[in-house]
Amino acid sequence: MNYKGFILHQSRCTSINGKGFDFWVGVDGAIYAAPLLTDPEYIHICLEGDFSWEDGIPPLSGRKEQLFATGKLILELVERYQISPLIIEPHNNYCPGAFFPWNELVIYPSDGYH
Repeated sequence: MNYKGFILHQSRCTSINGKGFDFWVGVDGAIYAAPLLTDPEYIHICLEGDFSWEDGIPPLSGRKEQLFATGKLILELVERYQISPLIIEPHNNYCPGAFFPWNELVIYPSDGYH
């Protein structure tokens, strides 16, 4: 398949409801895959947490594991499906939320895992 990129969600997104994402990344960095990819254009990744308010984001220690696992997952999918790692978009204006730590989600495709 020719995917355009990635869409990020938070677990409190109303359109998730147990489906609508391809991968779930827990606060502990555990990754769960859906049995089938749900969108022919984008791969959807849901991160556990509510990033729409400051107290809803995971603590720093868990967040680092979660974001590292997310970056690693994205790099693996980039290689598998030949997707640009530069196209990582929010689901909408409210998801993954105003407090999603975009600056902490660092992808280094030329250097491998960070």
